[in-house]
Amino acid sequence: MMQKQWTQPLEIVPGITIGGDKMLLIAGPCAIEALDICLRVAESLSALSQKLGIGYVFKASFDKANRTSGQSFRSIGFDEALEILAKVHTQVGVPILTDVHESNQVKAVADVADVLQIPAFLCRQTDLLTAAGVSGRAVNIKKGQFMAPEDMQYAVEKAQGVHKKVFLTERGSTFGYHNLVVDMRSLPIMRQFAPVVFDVTHSVQMPGGMGGSSGGQREFAPYLARAAAAAGVDGFFIETHPQPDKALSDGPNMIPLADMEMFLIMLLDIWAGGRKY
Repeated sequence: MMQKQWTQPLEIVPGITIGGDKMLLIAGPCAIEALDICLRVAESLSALSQKLGIGYVFKASFDKANRTSGQSFRSIGFDEALEILAKVHTQVGVPILTDVHESNQVKAVADVADVLQIPAFLCRQTDLLTAAGVSGRAVNIKKGQFMAPEDMQYAVEKAQGVHKKVFLTERGSTFGYHNLVVDMRSLPIMRQFAPVVFDVTHSVQMPGGMGGSSGGQREFAPYLARAAAAAGVDGFFIETHPQPDKALSDGPNMIPLADMEMFLIMLLDIWAGGRKY
């Protein structure tokens, strides 16, 4: 029998909570490509979030360390990417989330980012989870594609051993053959341990599905997102880009920036109903 669902709002940065009566949006381009793209996305989504009355955290990765092929784009450079994140924070005034891949990255990244994200493939790495917790920043742990949802309790405990601002993200489970499957039961199961975000766009990713790079089926994103909203998830992780088909990473599963307003309006309507149960 499941324990009681998470009910205590968690303030991850001043003024922004997860797990309460306000939907959280974590969104931005997959990878940091250039300052102008990051600023455009952050400014657009910040204004949209204020209009819709939802919390917003800007997301972009400074390094795509687990690309399918070693020939794929990874990063514009560690220092250059962190400088762009700092400028987005200063110029747009939004909180920043980015991934950390190694314990020795945590301090430098925590100086810039408000939320540290543990990539799905690294969600069992004890030293990384502990270092992220020690940083004092909020920690988002993505459920590994190979993990049973109930086992994410132990990942939460590793980070919470030193810091309490921890939440989880569901991004699908892999059975190989370039497909991910989302079991919606995982959302209430993980929500026993911490607030839960649903990763809309990585859940429709097709890892390695384009022969050396990942494909995706963004046409299915609305269906999975609506199901998660009805299930009572606390927030949504959505990668978006002004021109996804020209993006350097994860273009096939990203939502076009111009479509985000209607996408979020759709989710909000269902999310409000899902939170009643």
